[in-house]
Amino acid sequence: MLRSVKVILICSFLLLFPASGFGAGLRAGAARVEITPPTGLTMYGFGSRKGTATGILDPLMARVLVLEAGEKRLALVVMDLGRPPAEEWIKRLREHALQGSGISYVLVAATHTHSGPSIRDEYPPKEAPDWETGVLEKIGKAIDDAHQHAVEARIGTGYGSVLIGHNRLRPEPDGTVTWFERNNTMVPTSPVDPTVSVLRVDAADGKPLAILVNYACHPVVFGSDNLQYSADYPGVMDRTVEQAFDRQALAMFLQGGDGDINPYYAVHPLVQDAVQWRDWTGERLGREAARVAKAIQTEAVQVASLDVAEEVMDFRMRWEPEKFREAVLKSWGPKAAESFDRQKAEGLRAPVATVLINKRIALMTMPGEPFVDFQMDWRNRCPVRDAFFLGYANGDLGYFPTIRAASLGGYGAANTATYVQPDAGARIVDHAIIKVYEMLGRLSDIPEDLKK
Repeated sequence: MLRSVKVILICSFLLLFPASGFGAGLRAGAARVEITPPTGLTMYGFGSRKGTATGILDPLMARVLVLEAGEKRLALVVMDLGRPPAEEWIKRLREHALQGSGISYVLVAATHTHSGPSIRDEYPPKEAPDWETGVLEKIGKAIDDAHQHAVEARIGTGYGSVLIGHNRLRPEPDGTVTWFERNNTMVPTSPVDPTVSVLRVDAADGKPLAILVNYACHPVVFGSDNLQYSADYPGVMDRTVEQAFDRQALAMFLQGGDGDINPYYAVHPLVQDAVQWRDWTGERLGREAARVAKAIQTEAVQVASLDVAEEVMDFRMRWEPEKFREAVLKSWGPKAAESFDRQKAEGLRAPVATVLINKRIALMTMPGEPFVDFQMDWRNRCPVRDAFFLGYANGDLGYFPTIRAASLGGYGAANTATYVQPDAGARIVDHAIIKVYEMLGRLSDIPEDLKK
């Protein structure tokens, strides 16, 4: 069974009474809980990995931030897993949060660590052990606790820049693409997004409550030889940021468009100091994130707003179904083929969430592994200045390459891990941009000449 741990609350007990003059301001609460499953499970990622999990290098965590504006309540849940849990799992968590704490919407994202357990496509799982139910209960309690301890809050954003990785699809002079897994000499590559986007949430007295860090890079410092659970470099980043704030704030890593981005020291052999390079990667990102977070001046608003929309977009299969199933069976095995059969029957349904906080901070999600261009495109075209991009959120439809990347080929661009139509990622970004314009009241369903 899951290891027994307590939910750790991050809150300010000085704020027993709301400050005057805040009106219907923003409220926030944060919590974290360990979700490390038992050993002996198949691990996520790396088809070449032999054996099951044998131990725990560092604990896997779920981190929760609850934001409230009037009757609207959002819970952001980030888990140290390879991808989000099954659709039915998310549905049950949302039902619990709505009934228990009146949470309007729960957004579930994964850090994409490749050193966590495999995620099963059905809930409850048909095969033992059922470690997922324990995780569901723990996170449900963490959401309730974050809501119950929510306080008047202030919010702010800031940006930095650091490189911890490279683009792993290297274009060659002849127009082909080669796999560029590890880059120990840090040779420059493109495209890569060095932007470190930080969202800081404080209590009304200015004490830090949560630090959200949005960045794009695969958590694969550890490779297939690692058989111990680990959050990989995002866990080190979280720890580095929290230490910089004397452990008063909860750090949360929001994985971005890392579909084609590897850390410099990717899949580093354990015998060649992989732990050291994981720490180097996480600390390098964490120090920059902490520097940015300390410089942010958070602000309160008289009347807070929280706009949230999730819509399901339907996409077609990119490949000829029967040929694709043959490839999946050959590359990934019978269970993967069964998963494909389910998706084929149900259709490729992509839940896409858009969030707008106080009409100036936007978040969008993709249910899978987006290429980094989408993150940069979203930030450049979003109608508000502060735009955060979350991959691996609310579902998993494999890779989302750009159309150009899909035409060039390579892993994540034109192999069996990539099965959604090539323009899906671009359409999702367009959809999120439109939703933000609508939330701002700048797009209407009534023609202008009828408004006069």
